[in-house]
Amino acid sequence: MMRLPEPNRPFEHDPFDHVVWPGTYWFKRALRVGLYTLLVLLAGLFLLPLLWMIMTSLKPIDQVMTSPPVWVPREWQWENYEHATNAIPFWTYTWNTVKVCVLNVIGALLSTSLVAYGFACLKWPGRDKVFVASLVTLMIPFPVLMVPLFSIYLKLGWIGTLKPLWVPAFFGTATNIFLLRQYLLTIPQDLGDAARIDGAGEFRIFWQIVLPLARPALMIVGLFAFLAAWNDFIGPLIFLTDKSLYTLALGLQDFHAGMGGAPYNLLMAAGTLIVLPVFVLFFIFQGSFLRGVSLQGFSRR
Repeated sequence: MMRLPEPNRPFEHDPFDHVVWPGTYWFKRALRVGLYTLLVLLAGLFLLPLLWMIMTSLKPIDQVMTSPPVWVPREWQWENYEHATNAIPFWTYTWNTVKVCVLNVIGALLSTSLVAYGFACLKWPGRDKVFVASLVTLMIPFPVLMVPLFSIYLKLGWIGTLKPLWVPAFFGTATNIFLLRQYLLTIPQDLGDAARIDGAGEFRIFWQIVLPLARPALMIVGLFAFLAAWNDFIGPLIFLTDKSLYTLALGLQDFHAGMGGAPYNLLMAAGTLIVLPVFVLFFIFQGSFLRGVSLQGFSRR
């Protein structure tokens, strides 16, 4: 800010004034426009396979494998979606997938919240060591566990049923436990201590105080559990034997392989229908998802 000259004192310039060069504003504006343009181009690059799948699902079969490729169909065939759902028991596969996803979400929320509460809000001997041991399981790849899990489920009589796809969710996963535990560490411990002084039990503190405050993190856990179950292919491939119990991921592969190579326009139509619920779910819960990610704490006690 420029000082007004005092009476009988010459006008002086403050050397600490902020100097704005004439081209600074336009340089920053051009830099911002260039950055946004780059982000749009990168987003378009990542969306290119999705756009190609949607466009292919609306093409006649003679325009699918042409060279040079036809990006926009000359004739829009919306009936491809009807043909794709009629070629396989699509809605049966959808119902099986929805059941598995709902049970996975319920199991993940119950088990993860209880275990994370024990690691974050309770003090007991060996707590940190047990938590580290649970994190070590993240380094065990699933192919190492396939044979032991198959043997266990075979003895339980679960092979050929949907139980192997949702029962493990009720025992928690290390990734979700770590995510929720780190979030619970950001909740002030004084809230629980005040409730204990008033005579509240641990379950009441967990249910009425901690869970409402951890809603953003719980939304993320539920979303991750849903996506993992919706996109799971290896699990149904190993444990399911009856085609009437196939999920969408396995049913789509069976559709492609069972016909010796399904028509690509119908295959892309079925794939578009499978991807569509994921996009709808993300756009509905994107506010909670982004807010939960931004609030994730990694503090220690």
